Amino acid sequence: MKDETGTLYGIGVGPGDPDLITMKAVKILSRVDIVFAAASTKNSYSLAVDIAKPHIPENASVRMLQFPMTRDKKVVHQAWKDNARIILDAIETGKNAAFLTLGDSLTYSTYGYILKYIQMAEPGINIQSVPGITSYQAAAARLNMPLVEGEESLMVVSGATGGDRLRKLSERPENVVFLKAYRNIEDIKEAIDETGQYLSCVGIKKCGQAEEEIIPDIAELSNKTPNYWTLVIAKQNTNNVPKKD
Repeated sequence: MKDETGTLYGIGVGPGDPDLITMKAVKILSRVDIVFAAASTKNSYSLAVDIAKPHIPENASVRMLQFPMTRDKKVVHQAWKDNARIILDAIETGKNAAFLTLGDSLTYSTYGYILKYIQMAEPGINIQSVPGITSYQAAAARLNMPLVEGEESLMVVSGATGGDRLRKLSERPENVVFLKAYRNIEDIKEAIDETGQYLSCVGIKKCGQAEEEIIPDIAELSNKTPNYWTLVIAKQNTNNVPKKD
């Protein structure tokens, strides 16, 4: 690693509402030279960049890093490694860079994978990870519904493979959040129904975005067109669930 290196900031910009980006993220963005963000190999769009755009200096360059949407682990790992190298090359010129990610920087984020490869390649690199508000925190706020109370537990799980993680638990937490639920709503619903324990299951699509939709019945959600930004909150305790009119 060169003597004069910049700093990498991994910034969580929140779930979609531009007002939910933190003041710390805004302050850091005001002084970076380069902004990196993840994009599909099919396009160069980034919702994270859109959220942060008002706070990115005019003289800062924005670079989209392509990540293939594939289950081929070899291809995915190579993309993480290659993009980590691109970021390191920029930092090693002395520039400060931000990597933007939706929600929290270290919760189911592309930045988390990139971070590992950067640390393996250059263990002494200057890195600061900046937390952000998660989609499930924002969803609970929109519903005016506590996520956990008293001695309750909360499980946050990826729904990318359906409801199997819930099925495998011998003791089930009082509250479960399924993120990335969009393609597997039916199986998630089945897993929840099989337990017979979760009396409230709410679906939220595009939380904090202009097209936000709250679906209080997961059965109704399973009949809707899937959307990538979909999560489910399932609760055993209905005492802290808002009553329907």
